[in-house]
Amino acid sequence: MDKTVALGLYGIPPDVLRLNMTRSTIRMRHDVNWRVDKSVDQHDLVVCLTGSGEYLINGRRVSLAPGEGMLIPGGSHFVGWRATRGLYTGIAQHFRLDLFNEVDLLSQMELHTTARFRRWEMIEPMVRYYREIAPSTSTNLIQQHMFMFILLEFLDAAFIRWREQALINTAGSDALSLHIMLMAADISRDPMSEEVVEQSLARRPYNPDYLRRAFRDKIGHTPRRFREFKRMEYAMSLLATGHSVKQAAAKIGFADPLYFSRQFKKLIGTSPSVYRSSRRHLVEGEPNSDHPAHSRGTYTRKRFEEV
Repeated sequence: MDKTVALGLYGIPPDVLRLNMTRSTIRMRHDVNWRVDKSVDQHDLVVCLTGSGEYLINGRRVSLAPGEGMLIPGGSHFVGWRATRGLYTGIAQHFRLDLFNEVDLLSQMELHTTARFRRWEMIEPMVRYYREIAPSTSTNLIQQHMFMFILLEFLDAAFIRWREQALINTAGSDALSLHIMLMAADISRDPMSEEVVEQSLARRPYNPDYLRRAFRDKIGHTPRRFREFKRMEYAMSLLATGHSVKQAAAKIGFADPLYFSRQFKKLIGTSPSVYRSSRRHLVEGEPNSDHPAHSRGTYTRKRFEEV
């Protein structure tokens, strides 16, 4: 299932967040003479690979060591210099992360300026590869995907809380967008719960019927249908790892495997047995002529029917 984090961003649909990498990646390689004194108009994430750096960000001193990331918020002035012997290396990436293409998501959060990546053993080789492939004058699609993952891992580690004003200022569209995202995150964290939708609605400072309609308008599906899809995502992971159709059905709460198969096909567009077979063939490196993707070239999810 989706990784549960303080933010819950791993479970929300990909088109909820829009990442804009506003400048090419800086491949940091700083010697003893390096010093920077500048202002940034967009957010800047700095990740240290070797050595260490010292910074004054809006007059506040912070240090950055290997395995740590640092956020320099847009509109900040900072001074930086190398702190130890040896090269200070890493990456620096300017970016903007928008919620529903409307709200600067980071402006809604309270974050630690620096944070240690919790899974640095996995992130370090990714950062090194990201640095290695970075073009000098642009960004590309693979960088977009890799940086989004690195950024989410940093936000997971640096997150303190949502800004109170962002949650209670219900007169504006920013708060509504944020609450819809948080509701999607609630559902993604616990899709097996029959009560998760109603419980999440109850925590929001909006009329439940109004919020259901707003959720459908923003996410594209009702909260109930979104929960059903998240259940089926879990079933997909079970089938892909060798569970039988009957076992997958039982684990996500279906007593009748035939009814589960009908619901799976309605939401995913293929039967669970065909999906399971296709994943087994992919793992074993064999073609599977029975799978829709083999004959059509692509596999697309069926559009959800609204409840």
